[in-house]
Amino acid sequence: MRFLAGAEEKEAREHMERAAKLAERASCLRSKCGSVIVKEGEIIGAGFNSPPGNVKLNVCLKDRLPSKFKSDRTCCVHAEQRAIMDALKKNPSKLKGSRLYFIRLDEKGGKEIAGEPYCTICSKMALDAGVSEFVLWHEEGIAVYNTDEYNRLSFAYSE
Repeated sequence: MRFLAGAEEKEAREHMERAAKLAERASCLRSKCGSVIVKEGEIIGAGFNSPPGNVKLNVCLKDRLPSKFKSDRTCCVHAEQRAIMDALKKNPSKLKGSRLYFIRLDEKGGKEIAGEPYCTICSKMALDAGVSEFVLWHEEGIAVYNTDEYNRLSFAYSE
């Protein structure tokens, strides 16, 4: 992981703003997240979290699942997954070597500082699709992770 600076940080902030705008559209009842995938300055994929098919839910299914449920405990497609699927549909040849930007909004719509990488679902999908880097906004600044590193850290994460 490394923190971005200068022109690279400025560009990253612009992409984070785009991801935040997408997050405003999220219909998840627990959190609002957005992602954009960028290659050579062009957004090649974008997404926000919401239930599959953008079905409207009145209650988060996570709270109703048995504690021993063995899969993803969210009822939503993640913003990162949607951005990857969007890029696969529209720009499949550009995914290899791309950079994925992710952001979560707080209850008031402000940008939330990211924690450590922890989503193995998204890290595995990004690796398989050819995304090279993940970008998160940390308290110390905007950090870029090689996707292999992001995946390793996600598997090592424990609450």
